Amino acid sequence: MTLSLSHVHVFADDPDAALAFYRDALGLEVRSEVPNEGFRWITLSTQEQPELEIVLSHPKAGRSEQDGEMLSAMLAKGELPGLLFRTSDLDALFEKVQTAGGVEVLQEPTDQFWGVRDAAFRDPSGNLVRVSQA
Repeated sequence: MTLSLSHVHVFADDPDAALAFYRDALGLEVRSEVPNEGFRWITLSTQEQPELEIVLSHPKAGRSEQDGEMLSAMLAKGELPGLLFRTSDLDALFEKVQTAGGVEVLQEPTDQFWGVRDAAFRDPSGNLVRVSQA
């Protein structure tokens, strides 16, 4: 028996801004865009891991109004789990992300005491995104 991760969900209150960030700034490739009951979800992946897709979806999609509001509030506060990426050129990716705009830089590329060099920022919806040097 095998087991592999196929999708990771990321909530985005503005799908267009999220798409611009993940596609244009980070360089992920769009796999699908699916409209669903007034919302849409967008799946993206990297060239290096096309089998692993990030799903961008609105926090209110497919939920009760109360649950959607609660998730939206947590997203706005930056309280939802983030994403961690690796790149072969952290400085170049960081510069690309900064130039693209729409993100809050939390940490410029830094050598950490635990041995990794990484950077951190919040995507346009407030999700934490960390990128480390591979």
